[in-house]
Amino acid sequence: MTRSSTRLPGFTRAALAALLGLAVATLALPARADDTIQRPGDHPAYNVEVEPHLLLGSDDVYAYGGWGLGVRFAIPIVDNGFVTTINNSVAISFGLDIVHYDGCWYNGNCSATYFDFPVVMQWNFYVARRWSVFGEPGIVIYHGFFSNCPDGETCPNGRPNGNDVGVEPAIYIGGRYYLTDKVTLTARIGFPSFSFGVSFLP
Repeated sequence: MTRSSTRLPGFTRAALAALLGLAVATLALPARADDTIQRPGDHPAYNVEVEPHLLLGSDDVYAYGGWGLGVRFAIPIVDNGFVTTINNSVAISFGLDIVHYDGCWYNGNCSATYFDFPVVMQWNFYVARRWSVFGEPGIVIYHGFFSNCPDGETCPNGRPNGNDVGVEPAIYIGGRYYLTDKVTLTARIGFPSFSFGVSFLP
């Protein structure tokens, strides 16, 4: 049993509705502060976004949510995004997340460490002078390492100890608070992980 086959059912319509609700709320609240969203192209220019972050992994597979560290890079590809009448942009985002899980989804005491390689399209909306929000659909390529499976049972990949490799869908929404034009606090929620970090926009 791979990670995809056990984790995806936990990402239900209720979770999607919660993500959508948060996106709408995030868009609506800061937008009342000024008319930044109505000025196409009026946002900080950068060549690449570098975002180190802390991670909280989904608990759909294991008895406890995972935790870890990661880094994302985003390269702008469309400065004035898909909707030319509002302030938006599009980037390609990719990186490496390392997430450790201490508990199994079944009885036992196995653990796992996953190396996740997300590749997503990042659609940014600049809703206020110091706020932007984004959506990120894409994929995650993962490689997991299992250990300490209980006696008489196997790890989710079907071997007492071993590896789990695959690809699964990814979807996130998030936001940035601009401390300066070049430094932001950045958070995202979604599947398969949640993150909070600092973005640098050289």
